Amino acid sequence: MNICKLLNPFFAPSLPRRALTLGLVGVLGLGLSLGSQESSAQPYPNKPIKLIIPFNAGGALDIVGRLLASELSKQFNQNVVVENKAGAGGNIAASFVAKSDPDGYTLLMGSTGNSVNKALYGNLNYDPDTDLTPVAIVGQMPNVLLAHKSVPAKTVSELIALSKTNPASLNFASGGSGTSEHLAAALFNLKAGTTIPHIPYKGGAPATNDLMGGQVQLMFTNQITAISALQSGNVKVLGTASTTRNKTLPDVPTFAEQGMNDFLVAVWWGVFGPRNLPPELVNRLNQAINTSVKTPEMTAKLEAMGATPMSLSAPEFKDFFAKESARWSEVVKSAKIKVE
Repeated sequence: MNICKLLNPFFAPSLPRRALTLGLVGVLGLGLSLGSQESSAQPYPNKPIKLIIPFNAGGALDIVGRLLASELSKQFNQNVVVENKAGAGGNIAASFVAKSDPDGYTLLMGSTGNSVNKALYGNLNYDPDTDLTPVAIVGQMPNVLLAHKSVPAKTVSELIALSKTNPASLNFASGGSGTSEHLAAALFNLKAGTTIPHIPYKGGAPATNDLMGGQVQLMFTNQITAISALQSGNVKVLGTASTTRNKTLPDVPTFAEQGMNDFLVAVWWGVFGPRNLPPELVNRLNQAINTSVKTPEMTAKLEAMGATPMSLSAPEFKDFFAKESARWSEVVKSAKIKVE
């Protein structure tokens, strides 16, 4: 068919055929361009969001991540899908998110480990400080110090005295080198001037089991694990590493109450995106996460775990993360901790 005849009602017949052809292509191209712009202008989110969990299902981070995903799904009226990518102390998941498209559809449920891994590992294939965008904090849970019932010390000061008079009678268990339990024990030794040995296990569960069985004497852990271990009747709590007593263990004094004013150890949880996540998406996500954390349902569930819900702006969380990284990096350096 002659294109000039086809376009005759719209264009002057005297126009060259090539010009008419280019004009038609331009009109079609403009239509496609407008359609593409209309599609890209759809409000965020217009498809499911993936929330990557750096550890296996069942742990505190996984529990909190799933609580948040459920609330965010309601906020966004869009599915937020949890995906567990365990391994390498959380670095597999963090690296995956760091290298994802900065479109807001792939997020990391991070924790304290993200602030210390750069100091612990010498061969990371990403930089936590520059390749991840801090979005929002969710909450934190203070560590407590557990002791087997056979340990004669009833207070932190008695434990310190015991460790100096009979150092061979004590050791710290942890879920592995570089874990929060290990770092808390290292910080305790630095602050108290003790040299209690560290016994790393392949996971928190076997470490806790041996603590309850008396094979090891001491362990820093979170409130969830502590409450479960206490039910065995074989362990006791010597102190809470926070500024105030915890609601789930109201009778347990803080380290500050026992003379160690600067001993603060808490596992915190927060959401990160890839590098170069646009500011408008960071703010959108921050607002949605803060709203989710403040819902009565999520607040109640976090507090039942012994955790404190938290809300910070994205810049405040970025500053918090930087301070945590600096603090724990100094502990790693002073205690000469390395994980390969």
